[in-house]
Amino acid sequence: MIRRLLVATLLVASAALAAVPSGPAPDFTLRTLDGQNLRLGEQRGQVVLVNFWATWCGPCRQEMPHLNRLYEKYRASGFNLLAVNVDDDRNNAAGASSKMGLKFPVLFDAEKNVSRLYDLKTMPSTVLIDRDGKVRHVHRGYREGFEEMYEKQIRELLKE
Repeated sequence: MIRRLLVATLLVASAALAAVPSGPAPDFTLRTLDGQNLRLGEQRGQVVLVNFWATWCGPCRQEMPHLNRLYEKYRASGFNLLAVNVDDDRNNAAGASSKMGLKFPVLFDAEKNVSRLYDLKTMPSTVLIDRDGKVRHVHRGYREGFEEMYEKQIRELLKE
């Protein structure tokens, strides 16, 4: 009961953190852990969660197992998750990704070009993009329980 009240309170409080823009998601191409280029524009037709994170960010590391679970649960339904790492050293990101057992693509933005494109000011930041490539939700920061809000929004976008 207390947990439900806490989650509900967090969801209401987080509404102030979540913008609902309707414009197209800025396109980008970044390298993945395995050295391949991945372009956001090639994900059209899928619901995409883009999570900007860094290894030095405690809330980022706390959020990752929840994101892994969401990816595993919904990827067969037309959902993709792209984790954009902003560390200066690719090895830090690769080591953390391996240690956490991340299943989704991890991209590297060491020059922070994509982070600037998305006007990031908070770590982590999460952007939910619909099948048409439009930004539907933006979340700045992370607190325990946010993953329930992400899941609700993912399900709604998958139904569209």
